[in-house]
Amino acid sequence: MDTAELYLRFAVREVREHSPAYENLARGIAADARLLALIDDLPPIKRQPNLLLASVRFLGGPVADFAPFRSWVVRHWAEVRDTILTRRTQTNEVGRCASLLPVLAGLAQPLALIEVGASAGLCLYPDRYRYHYDDLPAVGPEDSPVVLACRTNGKVPVPGRVPEVVWRAGLDLNPLDVRDEEEMRWLECLVWPGQDERLLRLRGAVRVAREDPPHLVRGDLNETLRDLVALAPKEATVVVFHSAVLPYLEPEARDRFVSAVRSLPVRWISNEGSPRLPSMLARLEHGLPEDRLAFLPALDGEPVAMAGPHGEWLNWLDA
Repeated sequence: MDTAELYLRFAVREVREHSPAYENLARGIAADARLLALIDDLPPIKRQPNLLLASVRFLGGPVADFAPFRSWVVRHWAEVRDTILTRRTQTNEVGRCASLLPVLAGLAQPLALIEVGASAGLCLYPDRYRYHYDDLPAVGPEDSPVVLACRTNGKVPVPGRVPEVVWRAGLDLNPLDVRDEEEMRWLECLVWPGQDERLLRLRGAVRVAREDPPHLVRGDLNETLRDLVALAPKEATVVVFHSAVLPYLEPEARDRFVSAVRSLPVRWISNEGSPRLPSMLARLEHGLPEDRLAFLPALDGEPVAMAGPHGEWLNWLDA
């Protein structure tokens, strides 16, 4: 799709009903030839709506209304462009742990976790967050600063306890240090305006990670993953997982990654929006929703559920 379609799709399928400010800006950008020309001068992978909008916020630009936003962006485009080229979309949404927890808890324990595209590593702590699935008893530490609420549909195997994690590591092209205030400010700018609950749980997850900073490795997933898997303890079930990473890979690199992870002695959990893994989409009886973005949690290449992009809902698939 072209850039106008990309921004309109973002407005309709992602931020609609979640962030009115971003929906307004995205619709405005999609109809503005001047802004589209500036964006089209960027490398294709850097034209992402959330990356542009977060960069404007990071620089202190206005995002409440389109007219002042447009004027500011045009006037400060050199700074905006530099930030876009320097930064990455590394949302690190811990709400996705609610989508992953039933899958993780169903594996042979204990677990050694390896997250691909880990950002600051905040999703490496599913055992240290507290979960509320509908009106079922809460799961996880009572004193956790992160509480995740998830609506469910179908026979979701909600566990009675969090998984036992004995080792955790992450891999990223640009790992972020949870102790670095400026890098954490960037993560906060990636949270959409009006989503105060997401912002609070991000800050809570940063507090959790700062108590026990994650082991993060800088590198390309297709070049570094095998070495990281070799470091995991042999007595644990090694789990390679990722969420919303594949959109940032070219198709050839994506195919290489899928082949590589299938060849390793690991369990593989993916949580991606299709059609990033079209082979999984083909296994769905009714397909994905047309009017909203949905993720497809899968174990070893077999889809098990549909989920909200921030872990806010989880629809289990019939076996």
